[in-house]
Amino acid sequence: MIKNTFTILFEDENIVAVNKPSGLLTVPDRFDQNIPSLKNQLRDKYGVIFVIHRLDRDTSGLLLFAKNDIAHKFYSASFEQREVEKKYLGIVYGFFPNPEGTINKPIAPHFKVEGKMMVDKKGKPSVTHYKAIEKLGLYSLAEFKIETGRTHQIRVYLQDHGNPIVCDELYSNNEPIFLSKIKKKFNLSKNELEERPLLQRLALHSYFLSFTNQEGKLCEIEAPLPKDMQACLQQLRKNSK
Repeated sequence: MIKNTFTILFEDENIVAVNKPSGLLTVPDRFDQNIPSLKNQLRDKYGVIFVIHRLDRDTSGLLLFAKNDIAHKFYSASFEQREVEKKYLGIVYGFFPNPEGTINKPIAPHFKVEGKMMVDKKGKPSVTHYKAIEKLGLYSLAEFKIETGRTHQIRVYLQDHGNPIVCDELYSNNEPIFLSKIKKKFNLSKNELEERPLLQRLALHSYFLSFTNQEGKLCEIEAPLPKDMQACLQQLRKNSK
C-alpha cells in the first residue's frame, strides 16, 4: 500500500502544490475506493480539499489542489482558459529529427481499447510543443509544453510521432531500461542473481507550473525529477558517450 510519499512544494491559504509519486492515483478509483489516492491523503491532512487538475497514475510530478471552493473555481477557470503554463520532462525512444516543434492533432477515445486514446480527425483539438534537450544513445530527454489537457495527450502524440515514452504500457512496449542494454561491458555483481532495471515505470514527469494567483501575482513552481529518473539519466549519460 502506498503511504504518504508525496512532497509539498508550495502552500498558502488557498492552494497546495504537491509532487506526486508515480503509481499514485490523483483521485479515488470509482470502482475501488480502497486504492490509495493523493486526494484522499490530502483530505486526511487538510479535512477539505478540491482537485484542480489531474495526472495519470503512472506520471509523476506537480499537481495543484485548492483548499476552498473560491480558490477551486478561480484556478479551475485558469486551467480551462489555458492561462496556466504546464511543462513536462520525458525519456523517449529514439530522437527527434527536428529539435523543436509543435504537434497539433485532435485526440479521441480509442475505437477498440477502453481507457486508451488515439489521434483522430473527429477528436478534440489538442496542442503540444516539444523540445529535444539531450540525445542519450537509444533514448532522448525532451521537454513538453501542453496548451490543452486531453487524456494521455503527450503519450498519444509521442506514439504517433514515433518516439513513445519509455515504459509506457499503453502506448509503447512497456519494457524497462536495463544497464545491460546500454553498457558495452556489463556483468552482474556477485551478490545479484538477476539484473535490476534502471527504470521500470512511465518516464514522464510534470516539472513546472506557471500561473497568476488570486492576488494577481505570478507564481512559478518546479518539481524536481524523482530519484529513479535522475539515476536512469545519469547512467544513460555515462554510457551513451
